[in-house]
Amino acid sequence: MSHSPSLPDRPRLELDPEMSETERLEAIRQHYRRILQVNDELEDRLDDAQDRRGELKTDVDELKRENEVLKTTSLYIASVEEITEDGVVIKQHGNNQEVLTQASTTLESDLRPGDRVAINDSFAVQQVLDDETDSRAQAMEVTESPDVTYGDIGGIDDQIREVREAVEDPLDDPEQFEAVGVEPPSGVLLHGPPGTGKTMLAKAVANESDATFIKMAGSELVRKFIGEGARLVRDLFELAAEREPAVIFIDEIDAVAAKRTDSKTSGDAEVQRTMMQLLSEMDGFDDRGEVRIMAATNRFDMLDEAILRPGRFDRLIEVPEPGPEGRERILEIHTQEMNVAEDTDVGAVARELDGYSGADIASLATEAGMFAVRDGRTEVTQADFEQAREKLQDAEKTEEQVINYQY
Repeated sequence: MSHSPSLPDRPRLELDPEMSETERLEAIRQHYRRILQVNDELEDRLDDAQDRRGELKTDVDELKRENEVLKTTSLYIASVEEITEDGVVIKQHGNNQEVLTQASTTLESDLRPGDRVAINDSFAVQQVLDDETDSRAQAMEVTESPDVTYGDIGGIDDQIREVREAVEDPLDDPEQFEAVGVEPPSGVLLHGPPGTGKTMLAKAVANESDATFIKMAGSELVRKFIGEGARLVRDLFELAAEREPAVIFIDEIDAVAAKRTDSKTSGDAEVQRTMMQLLSEMDGFDDRGEVRIMAATNRFDMLDEAILRPGRFDRLIEVPEPGPEGRERILEIHTQEMNVAEDTDVGAVARELDGYSGADIASLATEAGMFAVRDGRTEVTQADFEQAREKLQDAEKTEEQVINYQY
């Protein structure tokens, strides 16, 4: 327990009867100076006490506010389904429970079907909430362009051309399509083995296009509670409509658009419900306007036929492993910033990389540079690339052994 500091001693004046008049006068002066000093000390103490009192009052006010918050009944989020003569039909988020309830006369005139409202434990409507787009959907908007251009992608020139025709051209020059009298492709699906440049191509579109770019992974649409995934899909398309021209890119779309089965589990049912919402948004009755859709998958064979039909993804673009010329171009791209020895034949290195994806070739270039760093050299030689290739091959063998052991 803390104690307040003791007050200074009260000065006392003691005069000796035998003092001379001059000595008495000097003693009185010293006593007076001591009184002034004590008075200054007491004023400082008083100022400190007043400051402390102000701080304590602020703390007390804050504790009172926290106490009021703790005593306040929590409110729940719900949506207005219908407004009838008997009251308001609401659906509580999370459990999808529909309830007929009442709203105050001041709120009733403002309520509309679809509004988000706050309800109490008795399901009475307490306030109307702003119908804002889900913050998770807003977080998926790419605000800063990636530093990837079409020139950074090698070996898939035909695929780049098709993507630009289907995504960029309708946004940049819609009059051309109107003059010809054709509807631009509604969606582009990129499919192929991992590491072939599908996601890089999407990044290049985000960089090169002036449209708003919204990126999400299919796995992010799989939610725990019933209806959350479908609502997130709906909010994403609403956000794209507000920001048009816009491009929606769904990576790993197989996570939410796999072939439907007869499984009765709640998890599978929720994934299928989310996919149905996605299908509805992709070819709904309302014109999407200047909103283009891109998607990518490594498992084309797993996709449901409904997502592949024309009108949803009009362009199915395969992004295969690069050929000899493509491998050489990719290796040139990944070594253009490296200090490669003049006698290094990049083409000869690329010809030995049959079956390598673009990501594999990028890894090879990095490993070759690491061999030079390890030896204390500033140039990367042909031998470094050969050693890097052998190292990657050994890693692949080890991975195959692990897979065989597991199965």
